[in-house]
Amino acid sequence: MNVSYARGGFIALAMAASLVVVGCGADAEPDGDRKPTVATQQPQQSATTDAEQPTAEPAEAIALAKGQKGFELSILTVERDAGGFLTVKGTLRNASDSAHAVPPQVSGDETEVVRHGTSLGGATLVDSAGKKRYYVLRDTDGRPLTTTSLGVVKAGDSTAVFMQFPAPPASTTEVSFQLPTFEPATLKLS
Repeated sequence: MNVSYARGGFIALAMAASLVVVGCGADAEPDGDRKPTVATQQPQQSATTDAEQPTAEPAEAIALAKGQKGFELSILTVERDAGGFLTVKGTLRNASDSAHAVPPQVSGDETEVVRHGTSLGGATLVDSAGKKRYYVLRDTDGRPLTTTSLGVVKAGDSTAVFMQFPAPPASTTEVSFQLPTFEPATLKLS
């Protein structure tokens, strides 16, 4: 009798703990911050064929930044949201004939960001008219709100990426997107 009571108590405790963890996760991180991460990790973790990859990418990028070793960053969307954030989504592609690691410089040089692995944490938006530079947002633990755990990209392969910035004022209609080792790209804001 004591064994069944202990098992029932353990199951109830485990269920309660999972509800607390789920509840804490929802409060600790806004939905807007989690959605891009799930979207970028899903293609990397699931087995996709070459025929499936092109369907995930719109036909035309709004900007293209070329980097070292054949890397290209196609910027597909730039969206402002009501919370005062600007989210940039795109595709990082290795257009070369051989596999290459994503350059560590794209993470930037901030100690807190670098310790979380290779990311696009070094990206900035420059508002020349307003004379301001906007950095990728960080959470309270110093993790950049961008795609992380970038590693080796095979020749011809691509991966979905995102970066979240504080939104420039509504009067700002154009910014320069800058990422270390990549050429700058101009982004139009709506």
